Amino acid sequence: MNQPEIIKLQKFLQVKFNNPNIDVRPRPKLNDSVEVYIGEESVGLIHLDDEDGDKSYIFNMSILDIDLDDIE
Repeated sequence: MNQPEIIKLQKFLQVKFNNPNIDVRPRPKLNDSVEVYIGEESVGLIHLDDEDGDKSYIFNMSILDIDLDDIE
């Protein structure tokens, strides 16, 4: 993904989740995905799907069971 595309994804997520602290960062040596951070915590990946000529983005967020222990 190129820099203008990354900026658009970041702005989209910031507006969608009403959180200006969301940061989308390129991944070293990989150009088909980017990493999503809130502050300094990595919260997921966005993968580019461009196979059928229709470009789409897949946001994948893993939630560990130990992370749920902190939620009441």
